[in-house]
Amino acid sequence: MSSAYLSNSMHRAVEELSKLPGIGKKSAQRLVFYLLKIPREEVVELSQALIDVKDKAAYCSKCFNITESDPCAICANMGRDQSVICVVEEANDAAAFEKTGEYKGLYHVLGGTLSPLDGIGPDDLRIKELMIRLTDEITEVILANNPNAEGEATALYLTKLIKPLGIKISRIARGIPVGTDLEYADEITLLKALEGRTSL
Repeated sequence: MSSAYLSNSMHRAVEELSKLPGIGKKSAQRLVFYLLKIPREEVVELSQALIDVKDKAAYCSKCFNITESDPCAICANMGRDQSVICVVEEANDAAAFEKTGEYKGLYHVLGGTLSPLDGIGPDDLRIKELMIRLTDEITEVILANNPNAEGEATALYLTKLIKPLGIKISRIARGIPVGTDLEYADEITLLKALEGRTSL
């Protein structure tokens, strides 16, 4: 169906939904038609859930994971191994590791990767905050960057900063295919990558 046949409100809904990652115009249009079929109450609940996420979610002041409490539940959990920090690019990468149910340490979310071509340097990431966390209590830093050019460059940069501190640095094993984002990897692959990490 051509968008010329859509009402103004439907056209606007398609335009807004197609701004979401992985949602093209056709998928957005299918979603709009689905939303028209379900009861209004369900649409209101969906809208409210999205507003609540936007209003209530914030960054943990310690690890920069997304949370509704500060510190987040992971940082506040003294049952976790406080001596190991797994460094990830984004909060959804930490969520992927949590799905394995095996990693019991802490996280640090960088907020991206070094990418000079895109104008993203060390000051644009939470590298200073990571370095502040590397006290005598930390015995290992696991670098869990995505296995692509930017992830490798970021891991190399972090290794140069951390190595002089005498803290063990490891990198997750290559169970993750090159070019794949961590959030799309299955739990078994992530678990094997975590178990097979190597010292740098």
